[in-house]
Amino acid sequence: MVMRQTADIIVLGGGLGGCAAALSAARMGLSVIVTEETDWLGGQLTSQAVPPDEHSAIESFGCTRTYREFRDRVRRYYKDNYPLKEEARANEALNPGNGWVSRLCHEPKTALRVIEDMMVPYVSSGRIVVYYGYRPVNAVTKDDIVESVTVRHMLSGTEMTLQGGCYLDATECGDLLPLAGVEYVTGAEAKSETGEPHAADKADPLDIQSITHVFALEYVEGGSFTIDKPEQYDFWRSYVPKFSSFPLLSWMVPDVHSEDQVKHFNFLPDGMDPMPLWTYRRIIDASLFEDGLYESDITLVNWPQNDYFLGPVYEVSEEERRSNLEGARQLSLSLVYWLQTEAPRPDGGRGYPGLRLRPDVMGTPDGLAKYPYIRESRRIKARYTITENDVSKELRGSEGIRRYADSVGVGSYYLDLHPTTGSNRMFFIPSYPYEIPLGALLPIRVKNVLPACKNIGTTQITNGCYRLHPTEWNIGESAGFLAAYAVSNGLVPHQVQDDPAHLAAFLELLQEQGIQTHWPEDMQL
Repeated sequence: MVMRQTADIIVLGGGLGGCAAALSAARMGLSVIVTEETDWLGGQLTSQAVPPDEHSAIESFGCTRTYREFRDRVRRYYKDNYPLKEEARANEALNPGNGWVSRLCHEPKTALRVIEDMMVPYVSSGRIVVYYGYRPVNAVTKDDIVESVTVRHMLSGTEMTLQGGCYLDATECGDLLPLAGVEYVTGAEAKSETGEPHAADKADPLDIQSITHVFALEYVEGGSFTIDKPEQYDFWRSYVPKFSSFPLLSWMVPDVHSEDQVKHFNFLPDGMDPMPLWTYRRIIDASLFEDGLYESDITLVNWPQNDYFLGPVYEVSEEERRSNLEGARQLSLSLVYWLQTEAPRPDGGRGYPGLRLRPDVMGTPDGLAKYPYIRESRRIKARYTITENDVSKELRGSEGIRRYADSVGVGSYYLDLHPTTGSNRMFFIPSYPYEIPLGALLPIRVKNVLPACKNIGTTQITNGCYRLHPTEWNIGESAGFLAAYAVSNGLVPHQVQDDPAHLAAFLELLQEQGIQTHWPEDMQL
């Protein structure tokens, strides 16, 4: 017997976009069901263990009010609960890890706690109900309206049918889209389709950005914590990508700014590199805390050396999907083993056996994240598709920031493409700060499904900047408000854009709710 549950809004996926969507709909007084594949909410920040990639203005502008609240709560959590040194405690811009990728590098469990705390009033009241361990497996669509979505528990096999007025796809891979009959694209589009200078000459739907299975490490001088040799280590130890003349497991990594290689001389804090890998995504800087609290710094490893690009994890058979997921795990374990046993040291020796995995940081038995970092999802075919021509500094030139009358948010990041699974293309293109047009959230045909994370109407190239943490949060939050506004007014989301009065009222709602929809005219990043 299949259980049936109903709510005003159904959110499939409990990552950053899904949580932000659920919060915004609940604040509007609607009931929400959230399903999440893992046992942690928070996606990129938690189960995928990626500290927030953010733009340089994030402390003062360029995110929603609730994302800023999240950031403030993270800092307050450390100040309220950790024995910080006085200088760190007094720092209004405390960065617990002092990682150079972000102004707020922090532990996945802290992000989880803060997200749960933000949701707890609505969970406690029953307005938000969260089901863990479920992923969508079926949908019923009639006359371009989704009538129900069935989800299945990944361990027990129990199925549950969910019915609501609007369905938000916040899954990491856009899993609802094919089930619900929503038109979508994957992988690389062709220049002839998008008009983008950096698009591929020929479209390849399976040429999808690499994934990364992140892990947590500490370093204890004189320690010996070498893991068992991974099953695929010999393969990865000798593997040379076609875009390099060096093994993937080496200090030589691709430089996306040129055709040369860039060498990281050392990854430990006393290395010669001014931006060593050790501090890249460090989440605990032990020097900020009372002496003796931490035996070591703690860092999260999401490096070029563990980007997995041998095959995609969607649009393939279940056997291929599982094989590639395991390949990503094996690559990361092989990187750990290489670091512990063979990595060249500045003193001429090899290996750092004092490196130790931290399973407790990740909430897993092996110290790897619960879920791989997914950079690129299925993307809806939208009323408006954002292309490189809308964002690239070189292409827009003196026109500056592309502004949209129906903007539902803002963000900023480079057009950052990691090696893809087919061509191994990669680049890092300077971009202007960007806005999020409402049209990019509206599927061409299906009327009551909305994307709520990195599955909006972008191309593979513009996904490279619209996929980051504050933008995903903004997309989810705005999608949640759009769904709530539509359901409350007896509309489908497309009608909100089509009716000038409703569009004006909706955009006013976003402003009232603290969503910045336009960059200031004089903004420079």
